[in-house]
Amino acid sequence: MTSDPGVVADSANPDVVLVGGGIMSATLAALFGVVAPDWSVTVFEAGPALAGESSDAWNNAGTGHAALCELNYTPAGPDGEVDATKAVSINEQFQISRQFWSHLVRGGMTGSPKDFITPVPHVGFVTGEEGRRYMRARFTALKAQPLFAEMEYTEDPAVLAEWIPLVMNGRDPEQAVAATRSIAGTDVNFGALTKLLLADAETRGVATHTNQRVSEIERESDGRWRVTVRDTRTGEPRTVRARFVFVGAGGGALPLLQSTGIPEIAGFGGFPVSGMFLRTTSPELVSEHQAKVYGQAAVGAPPMSVPHLDLRLIDGEYSLLFGPYAGFSPKFLKAGSIFDLPLSVKPNNLGSMLGVARTELALTKYLIGELLQTRGARHKTLQGFVPEAEQADWDMITAGQRVQVIKRDPDTGKGMLQFGTELIVGAEGSIAGLLGASPGASTAVAAMLTLLERCFPDRMTAWRPRLQEAIPSYGHRLSEESALLAQVRADTMQTLELNG
Repeated sequence: MTSDPGVVADSANPDVVLVGGGIMSATLAALFGVVAPDWSVTVFEAGPALAGESSDAWNNAGTGHAALCELNYTPAGPDGEVDATKAVSINEQFQISRQFWSHLVRGGMTGSPKDFITPVPHVGFVTGEEGRRYMRARFTALKAQPLFAEMEYTEDPAVLAEWIPLVMNGRDPEQAVAATRSIAGTDVNFGALTKLLLADAETRGVATHTNQRVSEIERESDGRWRVTVRDTRTGEPRTVRARFVFVGAGGGALPLLQSTGIPEIAGFGGFPVSGMFLRTTSPELVSEHQAKVYGQAAVGAPPMSVPHLDLRLIDGEYSLLFGPYAGFSPKFLKAGSIFDLPLSVKPNNLGSMLGVARTELALTKYLIGELLQTRGARHKTLQGFVPEAEQADWDMITAGQRVQVIKRDPDTGKGMLQFGTELIVGAEGSIAGLLGASPGASTAVAAMLTLLERCFPDRMTAWRPRLQEAIPSYGHRLSEESALLAQVRADTMQTLELNG
């Protein structure tokens, strides 16, 4: 990236503006540090602290999504066979994240890896004969993949009582059960990781600003982007002009991308869903559940409703989270405005929004049911997972605000839900933004590599050697190269201190 003649990169004219102080912007800042260390980069965060929204440790499950236990990544077909394609892809992407984090740790990123990543077994758990048939097929499909070769399977209640005693205690001994376990799983504190990444970036000259809300992004005649920023404490506005802008503002990304006027955002909408979890810090309960356990969504429920019981390590203290329970707020961020949802409805996405409202009745029914649940009903759901759970041991917390992506189906022109994340690139690659949620944080490095490839294709030949040095599997498929997979696993486990 070269500046225009007479335009010097300074605080008012940075090469790059990153909107949002979460894991995506932090990851992209780190990648620019590898491939373009001479570029000036500025980060604007609307909140009073970095990683205050979806990246905050309490606003997500911290699973380190690697498809080891998340059953919705391995759907079964009409014949009962399980498709492992998505699971393999997500695991590959998580391995990319681990390699890049290892590279930064070796390069001197301050703090111990244990500040943000901890080994925790991942368990997929089902009940009933139908669930057991599915789990057998899932294990067969995954075990054949090198990335999942170490996975274990059991239908034995006695073995499960050792793996996940809290889930098995008090369970009907006649109930059919089955589970897979991977001891390669992790718990990731994405809030701590984000702060470490941005602190490391600051040592290289990246400027980070909190309490600075980006209100508008407009393209100027010379191709640069005028970014209007307002101080949330004083109300004082200012503008900066950048060659490249990334909008990584979580739920706030949609309205900002709409403000740019790029045609690529036309047809996209969003529906906010707030997540809630039951939490316990009881030492007795925590000591009995040293794992993350994911079950199956209820029939007709959306993937976002998959129940899970997660061991968390946050700020040196262990706790358990169970959920998610869905709530509703028209805000796109926890610190957003009640007008976020209505103001996001535009003529170019109204059809998509109305189309989804008509076709996604299961989602509508699920959300209404969740909103009407009493505390007792929520506890009963917990007891389906933890039979002997006592209501007094658990309290409800509100986690992050998610915005479910709604887009126009390219084939039918009708509105459709887009689960996962969606990268939007416009204006000849000079602006990009990310919409959506899970498994976003875990696959942030892969997502931002895709951004580099799409926004800077003419630079990738020069950048590739640097990226391959930082991420040895970049340009390769670990699922097809066993020697490289073994090397990568050994290196990341040692560097990230995951050997025990």
